[in-house]
Amino acid sequence: MTEPDPVMAEIGRGIELSHSGEREAAHRLFADLWDSIGATGDAFHRCVLAHSMADVQDDPREELVWDLRALEAADLISDERARQGGVAGSVAVFYPSLHLNLGDVYRRLGDLGHARDHLARGRAAVGELVDDEYGQLIRRGLDRLAHQLSTA
Repeated sequence: MTEPDPVMAEIGRGIELSHSGEREAAHRLFADLWDSIGATGDAFHRCVLAHSMADVQDDPREELVWDLRALEAADLISDERARQGGVAGSVAVFYPSLHLNLGDVYRRLGDLGHARDHLARGRAAVGELVDDEYGQLIRRGLDRLAHQLSTA
């Protein structure tokens, strides 16, 4: 049996704080983790942490910075490292959500060209997701983004 990953446990704790309405506490926890991991630390940790940190930003420009960090880190994760982190299958399952978040934040910032690009990239990657609750959530999010962009 493998040892629990303490960084992932802390990220999970931050996500729980965020979901329970304690966004500022989650933000502080994530910031402290980022300081300890660093911009060149384990790409898996950086991706998951940056993806989570983006969700607790009040300023969409800061959210974009974190979403871009998550995407950059995802590009460096091997499938083997993803499996070690508990991901079933390939690191490719990260991309639909990453592109959905980027498309949405670009839309809110008024950059519709980048928003449409990330929508297309998210839709191209969505086949990597299984048809479970999470996969359906991401598909609905991409559909909602497509609708928002069609009326923009």
